[in-house]
Formats: sequence, structure tokens, C-alpha cells
Amino acid sequence: MSKPKVFVTRLIPEKGLELIRDSCDMDLWQAELPPSREELLQHVRGVDGLLCLLTEQIDGEVMDEAGPQLKVISNHAVGFDNIDVMAATTRKIPVGNTPEVLTDATADFAFALMMAVTRRIPEGERYIHAGKWKTWGPLTLLGGELTGATLGLIGFGRIGKAMARRAVGFEMRVIYYDPNETKPNPDLKASPVDFETLLEESDYVSLHAPLTPDTHHLIDSEALSKMKSNAVLVNTSRGPVVDPEALYEALKEKRIFGAGLDVTEPEPLPLDSPLLTLDNIVITPHIASASKETRARMAWMAARNLIAGVKGEPLPNCVNPQVYK
Repeated sequence: MSKPKVFVTRLIPEKGLELIRDSCDMDLWQAELPPSREELLQHVRGVDGLLCLLTEQIDGEVMDEAGPQLKVISNHAVGFDNIDVMAATTRKIPVGNTPEVLTDATADFAFALMMAVTRRIPEGERYIHAGKWKTWGPLTLLGGELTGATLGLIGFGRIGKAMARRAVGFEMRVIYYDPNETKPNPDLKASPVDFETLLEESDYVSLHAPLTPDTHHLIDSEALSKMKSNAVLVNTSRGPVVDPEALYEALKEKRIFGAGLDVTEPEPLPLDSPLLTLDNIVITPHIASASKETRARMAWMAARNLIAGVKGEPLPNCVNPQVYK
């Protein structure tokens, strides 16, 4: 009996590929860059399953090009804004994701960004390489402190709560804004506030909200104008949650102290982006979940979703379970 045909749009950790090879006839895209739209449409034709990344836009056209035999779309990510879930549901195609797996890695990285920006670590390294370090100076590269500061979390899901737990060690006051989480959690020292209060009172604003029409450019010029002049903005959620032009102006004019971005709009950030001309920003290439352990677990979960789908079994992690009703 022939194995089900699947297309995997990028190289993923071997832990996931091993599972797929054992159960499926796999077409694996091995180039560093993701497939173009034309290449994606070509490779999905006739497949029973698709394992994709955030770099691929999976809409109704892709699903129809694959054909009526397409049984599953497995996203190698927690978020799934790259997939038209409604289109998949209409076609009775379950969509899988990898929830919870990257919570700790992302929270760790968000804290690393906060510390790198406020203590000006990358700036200090550039200072040395530029030959500017002549002596110890009491005013050289002064930054802020996390201890005792107020951390404002926009989005209080799994990662937001993990941030709150880490903040305890820094004796931080934690406040959060999340329309879906309005009651204080007795297990966490964090208080719900409205959006404006969070911006006005936070020394650090960390974004952990999904990308939706309501959160697109949530941090715009108006929001930035409400933040403290010593505030640091950190984004490990989705790039378009922040208006890049508004952020550039706020950083350039030093209306806020700094920013740390692991996600940008667009991705990758063009080399001629004005943001790259600033010293008070740290930008990394979407690597908040890039620990070996986390990426291996993500690959394993995505592979399990894919294999379950092509076998006609319920996905272990399905974002549109209504397809089974």
C-alpha cells in the first residue's frame, strides 16, 4: 500500500522528519529561502498533507490547488495567522499548530531583549569594536534597571503568564492588559489594567498578543506617546502589532528609551529600514523560540499533527475542531 503524499515546506529538526519519513511519501523543500508562491502551488498538487511555516501563506487557492484529497494542514508554529482557517474549515480540512511548546523559550528571550536594551549590551559591544573604549567612565552607556520596575504585559496568555512568573525574581510590579483575562490570577502577582494605564505606568512594555485586525498596529504613534520617556518596548509576538514608522520616530526623538524586536514588519527587515540606523534598538531575526529543545518539540508536534491528519485521525492539536462535527 502506497504511503500518503505530503509536502513539507522547509527543513525542520530531524526529530520531526524521522516521524514523517516513516509514515509518508515526503516532498521536502530543502532551500534556505521558502518556496515562492508559484513553487508552493506546484508542490502542493496532489498531496494528502501539508506541513508549513509562518513564511507560507496558505489560503483557499493553495488548498484548491492541492486538490480535494488534502486531509490536513500542519503549521510548525503556535500562531496560525498565515493560514486562512475559515477557508480550511469550509473545506473540512483540520489545521494543526504547536501550542505551549515555545512558552518558556519565548519568555526567556523577551527578558533577554529587555535586559539587552535597558543595559545597552549590543551598543556596548559596538562601542568596543569601534575603538571608543578608552577608560572606565561613570557616565558611559548608562541604562536602566529591571529590579523594582513596572512590567506591562499586553496579552496575558501562556507566554504573558510565564513573563509574570519570571518577573518575581526581579521584584518587578506586573500589570497586564488582555480583554480575555480580566480577573486577577491568585497564583500570579499581576494585576489587570486598561490599555492606557498600562502604557502610562510601565517601565517595560512586552507584547504577547496574537495578530488580529484589532491588534494590527496596536502600538502606534498615539500609544507610544503615552509611554514613559524611560520605557522599553519589547515585541516577541508578531511584527505588525507595532507600527514601524511610529516606532522609528519615537526612538529617534528619544520619546521612549529603547526597543527590542524579535519580529518586524516586514520580515525580513530590509537593510535600508530606518530602524537599523538607530542605536537604541535591538533587532533579532525571529529567534525567540530558537532553542534546540523547543524547535525539536515543535517539529515532533507538527509531524504528529500531519501524520494523524493523513490517517484520518483527529489531530493532537487542532485549531478548528469544528471540522470533526
